[in-house]
Amino acid sequence: MAGPRWKRYFGCEPSGYQLVFSSLASTASSSVMGITYSVGEVDHLYTFFVQWSPDIYSKGEKKRCKPSNNVRMKCHKDTNGISKAFRKPASKPQAAKKWEIITVKDSKRRLSLCDSVESEVDETEFQEVEDDFPVLSHASQLLDDFHLQKIAANLPPRTQGYPWHLVYSTINHGSSLKTLYRNMADLDSPVLLVIRDMHKKVFGAFCSDPFRVSKYCYGTGETFLFSFNPDFQQYRWSGENSYFVSGNWESLQIGGGGAGFALWLDADLYHGASFSCPTFRNAPLSTNEDFIVQDVEVWTVQN
Repeated sequence: MAGPRWKRYFGCEPSGYQLVFSSLASTASSSVMGITYSVGEVDHLYTFFVQWSPDIYSKGEKKRCKPSNNVRMKCHKDTNGISKAFRKPASKPQAAKKWEIITVKDSKRRLSLCDSVESEVDETEFQEVEDDFPVLSHASQLLDDFHLQKIAANLPPRTQGYPWHLVYSTINHGSSLKTLYRNMADLDSPVLLVIRDMHKKVFGAFCSDPFRVSKYCYGTGETFLFSFNPDFQQYRWSGENSYFVSGNWESLQIGGGGAGFALWLDADLYHGASFSCPTFRNAPLSTNEDFIVQDVEVWTVQN
């Protein structure tokens, strides 16, 4: 039975594994691993194993079977009547994956340190990420690296990544509110006001609109106050009123609705004041509510 029948189904002489099934098929019924199979079921069982692991059970289709003495050796290896080769090898346990949260910048740096020719990572998926540290058109006399990084990280998303241009400074343009307004006449972008008082304290405001003379208050909820005392403090819009910014030829006011303005500067940009107000619910920005201005800078954030 083994010769013709096996050639008809598998195209070669029976191998050691095939002889096991052939011997099982020689009886009316056989028991494999405690399960009883009929002659036809044994054939179907072997067909199932061939489809399950063709690299093991279909070798007879590719090359001639080994001598019969090898067949007996293979059959004697299994004490239960079934060759251990029929059992699906246990999968190797995979090593536990260690996850690490890194920034896109670190990921690109690591890729650059290894040979990524054969890497499957498509570097085009990584977009260029700008650091929080802004690019200044001029060196600032009031802001150091710590100030710049803290302020830039809290700017609205629409201003992120754009360079900062110096619009006005008392060192370059003199102490005059009129000059400050004149330098911003053609602007249509947010501005950053930075003040340093005689106590060397740095504070100011980010305004959604450039400063100008106006009859009514203007600006949006993007406007916020900040101070370094020495840590960074930020005061955002409370939503209680919309007294963001107002300006005239005599003074510049930011915030209001209470006993005083959150930030007030006179026409000479020499005297200033800062009070708690409902617009931002802020603490006074300077050491004292009334202060003397040492320097002023105004930056615009635009493309």
